[in-house]
Amino acid sequence: MELADVMALVHPAIAVAVVFPIIGTVVNAAWQTRQRRLQVADGGKSKIPPVVGPEHLKLGQLLTGAIVGITLIALAYSIYFKSILEKNLWGKSPSQVVFIALMFAATIASLVFLYQARLQLWRGVFATLTGVGLVVLGFQEGIFRRDDEWLVSHFYYGIAAALLMVFSLAIAPEIYQDRSHGWRKIHTVLNCIALLLFLGQGVTGTRDLLEIPLSWQKEHLYQCDWKNKTCPKPPQSQSFAPAIN
Repeated sequence: MELADVMALVHPAIAVAVVFPIIGTVVNAAWQTRQRRLQVADGGKSKIPPVVGPEHLKLGQLLTGAIVGITLIALAYSIYFKSILEKNLWGKSPSQVVFIALMFAATIASLVFLYQARLQLWRGVFATLTGVGLVVLGFQEGIFRRDDEWLVSHFYYGIAAALLMVFSLAIAPEIYQDRSHGWRKIHTVLNCIALLLFLGQGVTGTRDLLEIPLSWQKEHLYQCDWKNKTCPKPPQSQSFAPAIN
């Protein structure tokens, strides 16, 4: 494996070792929070400690950072190795490389400011900037998107899940302040959709790892007819009869 192949494993490795365990913990905390709220609303006394609510909030904030972070790592890998290096983007269009670098910096800064913002206006502004940054970076050259199969695309699932996480982070204060529970219902529905996207990520990510060849395999595999599932036969090696004295 070459350096590019090793670096390609960083994104799935972090997903398996860090992100998916956090998702499981967040889902468990969300379920306990809901059960406690329903038990208290019925006038009973819940055995679930009240600390589960704040813990759910903290874990949710951590999950948003992890999702956006792992998405940026995947985008950075694809843009750098598949576009800047392979297609010499720096030599052809250095201004585009500078633009991409600035977009990465702006997206990360917007997410940091989103965590710190307290006013609803600024949370909306920084959430929008973070989302725009993810989308703009996602549509740079070199990203493996499957535009013709977007319904089963690992890229589109990931971007959609990241945007939902950013939105959930932005509306977190409204969830606790809204007595009508309207924002809470929106939060629940959107995060159920996000959970389905995460499950889809596990399936589509595994499929893409099987389909994306190693660096040294590309020149051989890309000669294949993917539609008919056939590859050109290697040239026959010549055989020589043993010399007879």
